[in-house]
Amino acid sequence: MGGCFSKPKPGADLPTVELKIEVVLPEKERGKEELSASGKGSPRAYQGNGTARHFHTEERLPTPHPYPSPQDCVEAAVCHVKDLENGQMREVELGWGKVLLVKDNGEFHALGHKCPHYGAPLVKGVLSRGRVRCPWHGACFNISTGDLEDFPGLDSLHKFQVKIEKEKVYVRASKQALQLQRRTKVMAKCISPSAGYSSSTNVLIVGAGAAGLVCAETLRQEGFSDRIVLCTLDRHLPYDRPKLSKSLDTQPEQLALRPKEFFRAYGIEVLTEAQVVTVDVRNKKVVFKDGFKLEYSKLLLAPGSSPRTLSCKGKEMENVFTIRTPEDANRVVRLARGRNVVIVGAGFLGMEVAAYLTEKAHSVSVVELEETPFRRFLGERVGRALMKMFENNRVKFYMQTEVSELRGQEGKLKEVVLKSSKVVRADVCVVGIGAVAATGFLRQSGIGLDSRGFIPVNKMMQTNVPGVFAAGDAVTFPLAWRNNRKVNIPHWQMAHAQGRVAAQNMLAQEAEMSTVPYLWTAMFGKSLRYAGYGEGFDDVIIQGDLEELKFVAFYTKGDEVIAVASMNYDPIVSKVAEVLASGRAIRKREVETGDMSWLTGKGS
Repeated sequence: MGGCFSKPKPGADLPTVELKIEVVLPEKERGKEELSASGKGSPRAYQGNGTARHFHTEERLPTPHPYPSPQDCVEAAVCHVKDLENGQMREVELGWGKVLLVKDNGEFHALGHKCPHYGAPLVKGVLSRGRVRCPWHGACFNISTGDLEDFPGLDSLHKFQVKIEKEKVYVRASKQALQLQRRTKVMAKCISPSAGYSSSTNVLIVGAGAAGLVCAETLRQEGFSDRIVLCTLDRHLPYDRPKLSKSLDTQPEQLALRPKEFFRAYGIEVLTEAQVVTVDVRNKKVVFKDGFKLEYSKLLLAPGSSPRTLSCKGKEMENVFTIRTPEDANRVVRLARGRNVVIVGAGFLGMEVAAYLTEKAHSVSVVELEETPFRRFLGERVGRALMKMFENNRVKFYMQTEVSELRGQEGKLKEVVLKSSKVVRADVCVVGIGAVAATGFLRQSGIGLDSRGFIPVNKMMQTNVPGVFAAGDAVTFPLAWRNNRKVNIPHWQMAHAQGRVAAQNMLAQEAEMSTVPYLWTAMFGKSLRYAGYGEGFDDVIIQGDLEELKFVAFYTKGDEVIAVASMNYDPIVSKVAEVLASGRAIRKREVETGDMSWLTGKGS
């Protein structure tokens, strides 16, 4: 396997590599926190200036024997066979940690009890159709295997042995697995003799967000052992971007989705600060900004989006930010301490930033064109209830207006002037007014773009060009359960799902997108969850108490429920997502009565 990614010298012989098919069994108990971020070496990274960082090929992720020794295992009777009804889940204690015990169709299953994504207790989730769905963010796990079947997140659950003796249920588990609660699927390694040396790759992935990373991981999970190159404009390995606006002072290494050792172990080459400027589909070649060319056999385009910026006078002033990278977020929080902050835009990003900065800034003001925050997405009533929560936390709103000018002294921001003539003191301005697809580099490529710059794909994530796939925030795709309506859904969870489908179809598996969209936001310690696709809703039916922020809102169009949002009402959003995923329509009259017994999840 090659050492680093560098350009071959003219006439140079490629090193001879003996071909061996090698499969790495990932360390069962490896959690992100277990892998040192300061380990030796660094990821393969082709730098924009043409230099390359090296690493030692003998460095490996620790790989224990896949079968734990008897000393590593613990076994205990956890309940009587009649303690659980069919369709019930229970957390049981094994001494070294907890296990999720599930009874389904008369059979018992034992799995890891926490969702590997953010640690949600799965016992509070939804059991349906042979899988358990996380109550927080909607990830789904197969109860027979523990495998991750729907996103977000990257890892699966451990599956533990169950036996019945004398009417008692016994569970046997590895002590390490009990403590670490996540399992990385077995993956192939790269065995390509030219990896790291040549100017061609089997798979090139443009964009290293959730879609790009999941595509690369899925290929390896499916046994693909040829070369994979993942390139990104970022200086970092793939990271948890949704956290940027929810926790602005989180450091880049804390956001990493996988440690650098992971990319080395599985031969996924990451080119950081690498900008693709043209794609030549006829010759299957891309050109980078510094002139370097790379040929490919299969291409995934997952470039994501670029934040919209203000177009008013003074927009180039210092201390005016969009939040795209960890550096942006860290700088905003540093400059905002004890100062006056103005946030332009009351969508998810703007409101998350406002919530996070209230404890740190002297003042936080939000400027928005609509009458209420989130109005188009969550409706007037829910938007107003959330606005009240913000006002109770000292956030000042300037609604139904926009910025006409930014004023400063010596180039530094001092005031934001609104079209309503109001002048707001501001030391820092954060702009969150949406994003545009980052597809400018494709305009002359022959790859289809729509009028808004999105890349249209089919259910298999294929573009109009054979061998070229696209996924993530920059695509429009047919949404299966909304009559294949072509939609753009820039959610973290959808990007994961699309990355997997693209990888499966690169391998000719004929997979189709069927995921129900699921998103979440967190503000002032409260989480709002949302599932479905509510664009064009004509009514909102609210159960619970909006004032107390303990509610569920059903978004309807005609006679059908097309989306749901909730606060302090788990696991209802996961339950609705599971009903929609099963193909069953939810009628408006079913949610108008207030009787939600049909949606009650079981768990104890």
